[in-house]
Amino acid sequence: MRQAGIAATMVLAAMLAASAQSPSPGWKAAVVGRTIKLPADHASHPEYKLEWWYYTGNVEAADAHRFGYQLTFFRVGLDPAPANRSAWAVRDLFMTHVALTDVSGRRYHFTDRMNRAGPGWAGATVDRYRVWNDDWEATIDSQGRHRLSASTAEFGIDLSLAEDRPVVLHGERGFSSKGSAAGNASLYYSLTRMPTRGAITIDGRKLAVTGLSWMDHEFGTSFLEAQQVGWDWFSIQLEDGRDLMLFQLRRTDGSIDPHSSGTLVDAGSGLHTLNAGTFHLQPRAGRTWRSPVSGARYPVSWQVSVPSAGLDLIVTAAVDDQELHTEGSTGVTYWEGAIDVTGQSHSRPVQGRGYLEMTGYAGPSMGTVLR
Repeated sequence: MRQAGIAATMVLAAMLAASAQSPSPGWKAAVVGRTIKLPADHASHPEYKLEWWYYTGNVEAADAHRFGYQLTFFRVGLDPAPANRSAWAVRDLFMTHVALTDVSGRRYHFTDRMNRAGPGWAGATVDRYRVWNDDWEATIDSQGRHRLSASTAEFGIDLSLAEDRPVVLHGERGFSSKGSAAGNASLYYSLTRMPTRGAITIDGRKLAVTGLSWMDHEFGTSFLEAQQVGWDWFSIQLEDGRDLMLFQLRRTDGSIDPHSSGTLVDAGSGLHTLNAGTFHLQPRAGRTWRSPVSGARYPVSWQVSVPSAGLDLIVTAAVDDQELHTEGSTGVTYWEGAIDVTGQSHSRPVQGRGYLEMTGYAGPSMGTVLR
């Protein structure tokens, strides 16, 4: 096993051990009524144990060569008040996943890394928005555009994203309940339709690209409950101007948790909260992909319906193999990738693109990791 894999295993073990403590001592819990304000809340919230900044998008070069990308920065708190005040004390760990789906070339690239803050190796500022892990970074420039940069030996992204629509607050004005126990929740907002331009580097070539991106930011302390094995999360940007976020929490007995939720954003930026039972996510028969690495079987085509909005959609992976193996950071195996969307809206054709994340199909239950 690589040294990074050993480190990630130790981190995962520490997280699992810490999850037995409820509530987590020294950390703040997500509560109803905590107002989310931007741009201030783009910055870090170190009083909470768990936090992530999540970017996904679909972009194309001038010749219509299509790519999907993911850049995620995680902060995991290990000790809210280390006795050792040295810069080398481990209060938080910072983990980053970066992936590129070459849709046109039918290839998938992924890498990850983990660092502690230490002498500036990684971190997230609290007075402005900047999160970084070595030379990978997400920040906001003087024009208010999100700047993303991450490069590896195989590929790289250098993108500029505009905040073109108002912030979307999920759940109860940004309070997203994930379980029945107090504190099993996050503060959760999205920027759902971000015009994107910049460059993708692959095979030694730098390609100018444009498209749309989606940003999620969540922070809290205890996200899930022990019986919640994983989730299926969809971000969908329809060509008619609507955006749709849906997630369902799967339980160990195979049922869907009643805390599953979603948000529909109409073309005029109006928000419609969707509770469990008001939408349906169903894997389509005969469309699974088996990972040759983890052995997990993922449903790579879904029927998605929101009856109140007249939406009946088919969501299909742009490339079946978009599984991440994060031995160098979180130690969690999951599927995250670009999707194509077709279907009907009130019996009229509609299509779009987006991203799908599926967790809990391989490895430990997410209900034991995010507690």
